[in-house]
Amino acid sequence: MKKLRICIIGNGLSGLTSAIVLNSLNNTEVHLISKKGRNLNDKRTTAISESNFKFLKKNISNLSSKLFWPSKNINLFYEDNNKKNINFLNFQDTNNNLMHVFENYKFRTALLKQLKKKKIKVIKKNIQNLDTLRNYNLIILCLGSNSPIYDKVANNRSITKNYEEISVTGYVKHKIKNLKTSQYFLSEGPLAILPFSKNSFSFVWSLNKKFYQDNSKQTSKLIKLKLMNIFKINNNFEITNILAYPLKMGLKTKYNKKNILILGEGLHTVHPIAGQGFNLVLRDIKELKKILKYYSKLGIDINNSNYLDDFTKQRKPENIIFGLGIDLTRKFFKKSDYFEPFKKIIINNINKIPKLNAISKKLSNRGFIWD
Repeated sequence: MKKLRICIIGNGLSGLTSAIVLNSLNNTEVHLISKKGRNLNDKRTTAISESNFKFLKKNISNLSSKLFWPSKNINLFYEDNNKKNINFLNFQDTNNNLMHVFENYKFRTALLKQLKKKKIKVIKKNIQNLDTLRNYNLIILCLGSNSPIYDKVANNRSITKNYEEISVTGYVKHKIKNLKTSQYFLSEGPLAILPFSKNSFSFVWSLNKKFYQDNSKQTSKLIKLKLMNIFKINNNFEITNILAYPLKMGLKTKYNKKNILILGEGLHTVHPIAGQGFNLVLRDIKELKKILKYYSKLGIDINNSNYLDDFTKQRKPENIIFGLGIDLTRKFFKKSDYFEPFKKIIINNINKIPKLNAISKKLSNRGFIWD
């Protein structure tokens, strides 16, 4: 059987992870193409589920657990009209971790070392025309969320939405004991607290675009005051690495064209409110590896098969349902004077439904694939 030649375009987390995972397949040669002079230094954090953490540990050799900060507790709070934060839902597991948080640049450094160790060929090249890659059996596009190259594959077939919101992220050094992972649904917008070390956490605060623009010159002060109000302490928070980027939803409905596949944020860009973005990417990579392995075992030439159609059938329903579900969650928690009384009734009683808690934990951990 001829060697399966795979070309991955893009050296972000999705591209690097895909290259290493797919390189482990038998009789496979993987090349990674990245832009000339591109130097990524992403000072943000990412949260992944327990099942995805295990997937990474299994597929990436010698991946240090020290890169990841585990969490057995996730608390959800809702700010009512009296500015009181109601702890309406708690996810906890005494035996297993619910999520793991890592710093993007540290994880990327580990992936680059693994890439070199596995002797995966890296080509520095700016790709303008995919026709120059005809010698590859499979071309995977991991070019972020806005590449115009996607249009040649997806033909603009996607579900899109501009949230008119800005996501503000950053790092915080603190002296709070036993800080837990939390999501606060505040009047200004949802705020996630993600501890990644004993005395450090990252935050993701999604703000109305106009509110952000009106306060952009005092962002650090605004964040510090909000944290002091949330934790009810006069803590000397040290805030660094503040970044801001616009939020939108983009869910592709066409995943591939011939032997070209879109993967990563180009396939599904979702609101950060549920922390599911990279989790969906990892499930995509896992499914792609599974399908390629299956066809290889059968001895079927993928050039003459519908394996990418199989991938789409397996992954598109979950990706779209998750994307739209996250959008509905955002709408539900968005401030509305008209729906506020009904919302408060739901929030005050939601923790009394144990099955809902269990189902939510399973969905966040494994998506629609449960043991």
